[in-house]
Amino acid sequence: MGNPPELYHKILNIPKNTSPQEIRAAYKNLVKKWHPDKHPPSSKPEAEARFKAISEAYEALLDQQENRAVFGLCNDGRAGERGTGGAFCGGGGGGLGAGVGTRMERTRSDDFCTRSAPGTPAREFKKVYSSGNSGGRRAFAEFSSSIMRKAPPLERKLECTLEELCRGCKKEVKFTRDVVTKNGSIVKKEVSQTVTVKPGWKKGKQVVFEGMGDERPGCLPADAIFTVSEKKHPTFKRVGNDLVLKAEVPLVSALTGWSFSFRLLSGKKVSLAFQDEVICPGYEKVIGGEGMPIPEHKGARGDLRVKFEIVFPKELTEEQRAGLAEILKGSC
Repeated sequence: MGNPPELYHKILNIPKNTSPQEIRAAYKNLVKKWHPDKHPPSSKPEAEARFKAISEAYEALLDQQENRAVFGLCNDGRAGERGTGGAFCGGGGGGLGAGVGTRMERTRSDDFCTRSAPGTPAREFKKVYSSGNSGGRRAFAEFSSSIMRKAPPLERKLECTLEELCRGCKKEVKFTRDVVTKNGSIVKKEVSQTVTVKPGWKKGKQVVFEGMGDERPGCLPADAIFTVSEKKHPTFKRVGNDLVLKAEVPLVSALTGWSFSFRLLSGKKVSLAFQDEVICPGYEKVIGGEGMPIPEHKGARGDLRVKFEIVFPKELTEEQRAGLAEILKGSC
């Protein structure tokens, strides 16, 4: 078939010097995985190309194994039967081809030496999906080159709100990809896919649609990659698995008592009251288990951290200053 054995081994994902039994086992596993009938229309072209290449590689390695066996049987114990005319495994002259043919017809190894390889799904597949030998070879060439070459990925952003990343959701994404037509030209095609956003996903998370990116002649279809980005939230800021809420407290409330309410991303209402304590600058209140879900640990969540910022008056009258000084005397 004109290709180096190393390429066939690479296609079947097997090492050199693999036994015939191991070659057959690898082949069976791969054809089950890449049979076109098991793939949706979106990945069927890739499956057909891979199936053809796997079939070509299997048959080539099988033929090599049989050729070795043929030469071994013909030479075993018959070295003295070579004719002076250059015949191989034959009695008379006439060259290599004639000698082999004559000998194969006469010996007990006839059936083995002259039989063709047993019928395989690969051969049956070629009848359906290939138009002659050139089609199979063309598919093999395309796939063998694509082992080390794949079209660059199509990359897009997947914008999510903090609520969507907290609760999870489904988002439909639409994008345009290049598609190779039957005559080899490239056209634009708009496609849509559904992304299931799981609770707790973070920005930078990637969703990959294999083979749904741009197509290029002679290459495997590229992947379409969507990277999660987080929209800025007006109330909360995400820090790892925690949520941070900044609350501004007037100085008088920080000293004399304060309470406020807010809603979590889930919609749950939370109330905090500080009646018997002074809220100091930089004070942080931690509410456990009210942060973002942690995907790696089912049911686990981060914390909610409420950071208080004390709002000081911009100016005071002389009377106010004197009053504060009198009130706060001896309190610090």
